[in-house]
Amino acid sequence: MPHPELSVDALRHAGRLWRRPRAEVAAAECANRRTCTPAWRGSEEVMYAKPRLPDPVRTAAVRAVLIIALTLVLVVIAVLCSLAGVWFAFPAVLAAIACTVVATWSALDVWITRQVWVQRHGVVSEPSSVARRGRPVSPGHRPDAGTSSSP
Repeated sequence: MPHPELSVDALRHAGRLWRRPRAEVAAAECANRRTCTPAWRGSEEVMYAKPRLPDPVRTAAVRAVLIIALTLVLVVIAVLCSLAGVWFAFPAVLAAIACTVVATWSALDVWITRQVWVQRHGVVSEPSSVARRGRPVSPGHRPDAGTSSSP
């Protein structure tokens, strides 16, 4: 039973609005306003607020996700075969254990790869506002003056 408040014309109009491109709908919505900024302005800061992962780290993360997904599938197969009492249960459990070890290694690989990348390429850092400046060195001050054993 159709809704009594919706006429056929209203449904056709809604269908046309639904099929229109987003830019056209946004322009139609902005027609009544005096100042209207495009939707893509102002969202750049939000869209790119977090820097992209470096390529080696992203590659390791994708590899880890795929291996972990495969491990979860094998664990489910092993559990179901064990519950059913099928001969494939024992090899599936062994494969699941092996894949768990490999998945753990791949997760550690992501962490290690990230640490190595940060160590090799450095990070952009600035001293915080609470960081102290180094003491000014006086012209006659020698840093190793008190440690030498010469007479």
